[in-house]
Amino acid sequence: MRVRQLTAAAAALLLAAGGPAGCSGAPAPARTPVPAPVPAVPTAVTGDVGPPDRDAVQDGGTLRWAVDAAPATLNAYQSAATADTALLAHALYPSLFRPDEHGRPVADPDYLESADCTPPGQRPQVVTYRLNPHAVWSDGTPLSAADFTAQRAALSGLDPAYTGTRPAGYDAIDSITPGAGPQEVRVTFRQPYAEWQSLFGPLYPAVVTGSPAAFNRPLTGGPEPTAGPFLLSGYDAAGGRVSLVRSPSWWGERPKADRIDFLATPAERRLDALDQDRLDIAPLTAAVDRAGAAPAAPAAPATPAAPATPAAPAAPATPAAPATAPASATPAAAPPAGAPVAALQALRRAEALPGITVHRASAASLTQLTLNAARAPLTDPAVRQALVRAVDRRRIADAALTPLGLAAAPLGSHLLAGDQDGYRDNSSALGPVDPGRLLDAAGWKRPAGGGTRTRNGGSLVLTLLIPADSATARRTADALTANLAEAGIALRAVAAPAEAFVRDHLATGDYDLALFSWPAGPHPAVEQRAVYAKPRPGADGALEPGSNYGRSGTEEIDRLFDRAAAELDPAGRIALLQEADTRIWQLGHSVPLYQRPDLVAVRSDVAAAGAWGFTWPRFQDVGLLSR
Repeated sequence: MRVRQLTAAAAALLLAAGGPAGCSGAPAPARTPVPAPVPAVPTAVTGDVGPPDRDAVQDGGTLRWAVDAAPATLNAYQSAATADTALLAHALYPSLFRPDEHGRPVADPDYLESADCTPPGQRPQVVTYRLNPHAVWSDGTPLSAADFTAQRAALSGLDPAYTGTRPAGYDAIDSITPGAGPQEVRVTFRQPYAEWQSLFGPLYPAVVTGSPAAFNRPLTGGPEPTAGPFLLSGYDAAGGRVSLVRSPSWWGERPKADRIDFLATPAERRLDALDQDRLDIAPLTAAVDRAGAAPAAPAAPATPAAPATPAAPAAPATPAAPATAPASATPAAAPPAGAPVAALQALRRAEALPGITVHRASAASLTQLTLNAARAPLTDPAVRQALVRAVDRRRIADAALTPLGLAAAPLGSHLLAGDQDGYRDNSSALGPVDPGRLLDAAGWKRPAGGGTRTRNGGSLVLTLLIPADSATARRTADALTANLAEAGIALRAVAAPAEAFVRDHLATGDYDLALFSWPAGPHPAVEQRAVYAKPRPGADGALEPGSNYGRSGTEEIDRLFDRAAAELDPAGRIALLQEADTRIWQLGHSVPLYQRPDLVAVRSDVAAAGAWGFTWPRFQDVGLLSR
């Protein structure tokens, strides 16, 4: 499971086509023609981890791995779960499918021998899982249909006593029964569900999900059945340490390291910890991006939203004039001008550390410029469409990524990353209309000699909300400001801290333009739908945008997502997603800009570690190179 988290521009945590991604057989459904793709441009490379050479890795040793905090739970479906929860869960619990380097779900043979789905068009949809007969929980109990049944009951939403998140798909299951043998599980769906590979990953034992009390229990460090290459051996929340050791009941390839210590290390201290030989693996994106910022006060872990059912924020504020200063509970300020210089100095320091390799890649996270359609003048579709056309995505990507040593690869899709199967640049859906002509027709005239456009005595000045202390956001904001000024649109960048970015701005509608990122996963029909779903009026008549912070949408886009989620033919599903992306471009909802940078420092004698992109570590391969 990919825990869904909103990331602000470069790093601050805020709050599929072909192959195995679906059943196969039926032809693609009839669909509205979409524009031809634009000429090919350099694409981002998601992930930077070389193929494992297990023969070159020694047997034994301890790895020291930086995390943000010792997680309060190992249950990735609890509301207290974080990205660190998901990381540890992949070392301790089964995921029947794992994404490959192109975001395609592939069966993990350590847990799953095969999975068969009924052909497209056949009802009901039945998926038959054949589990690895050697797969057992650490107490010796085999993985079985009972674990599937308990997890479905916990995550279906039928029992409100389970207080965690509710990933999409579990409510589409009609029944789960044992199959022909003890390792066979049959899952029957009440309606077609194309992205069924997203389910049961991670899979927890029935003793963890079988009752609300067990499901909701926080992590204490006590004994608990797991089924991964490692076991939990130590948990010190106050000291910020979680320790894993090899599992004696593991049936797959023997883990190379005999111990992994996950150490809570704030971003601003990671370079020092690497320099002092106290870490072997350390994500550095935040450390570089926020270099020079004052250390943040300790805070409780961020609460991620579920992939398909993000928590609905408050209704948007009453639209205000674009030049009006934000009226948030936490006042926004101009972003620090020196952030880009400090960030590059931090990156150079990381690269110069002896015995350290900085892995860099484009993360599976899509940075976009979101337009608030509920706030004038962006309530006018012509103004939104003009602004979207005016953005020079290549120029913006160059400003954001080139200083970090990454390819300036602009995004052309709202739904898929650049090297993800099915990716296509759909920006040509906008057509060749000049943005200046659209603004002229909307009444926004440019003064003689240039300058900011005006209408009825007001200037076309928009606020650009960016995360505080982010160098990548600052570079992006500067480039956007210069870019849109050429079209007569003035920007005023304002920054908000992570804890206020969503709560006080995106959720309330207190912004004009906003810069942040959404994760890109192997199941976009489900994972991305909430971001673009048409906002609905609540019981009091106020607009409830949910996770659609752009506050624009259409019934057609919703139907395309729903059809894609139910389309079992992979080619048909990706065609529907391409059409949905085309409509999102034409709506003027947002502008995809680039994939978020991902920087990971790895000690040079550590193998099979780096920037993982779509996938996650294969923990049994990570270890120390033989000397």
